[in-house]
Amino acid sequence: MLAARISGGIDRLVDWTGRGVSWLALGAAVVMGTNVFLRYGFSIGEIWAQELEWHLLVPLTLIGMSYALRHGEHVRVDVLFAQFSDRNKHLVDIISAVLAMLFSLFVMWLSIGFVAQSWSIGEGSSNPGGIGALYLMKAIVPLGFALLFLQALSQAIRSGIALGVAR
Repeated sequence: MLAARISGGIDRLVDWTGRGVSWLALGAAVVMGTNVFLRYGFSIGEIWAQELEWHLLVPLTLIGMSYALRHGEHVRVDVLFAQFSDRNKHLVDIISAVLAMLFSLFVMWLSIGFVAQSWSIGEGSSNPGGIGALYLMKAIVPLGFALLFLQALSQAIRSGIALGVAR
């Protein structure tokens, strides 16, 4: 079954990237804790250290959203969903996957221009003493939504297989 192999491949890719970026949560916690300790304990604060927090959180969030979808950790109204039959659950999953794919395509389309502009000027921090290479953070936007698109496609394939629509 080609559809199942495609879905499995997407799932493995999303698992691999999700587990990889999950380590950024530890890094972000250490950086934030250190920043707070230094700021309130010793009145020391650096702009680059504050910017490092979101440089760690951007990929964690944007790549992590596809990982959350993969493992069913996304927001869903489970009070209603739990009452549905298996068939209706799969139909809801297909509809939500299609909507997620359309939204992902829309965000990718909107972000490509501003990412290209950022790369072309080598955009860095607007703050003195900030971290350069802001264009790298911006490039994660279409990448994260491309992974979300793929994971939504995988979800639609799996639900289609369960319904007997896809093979």
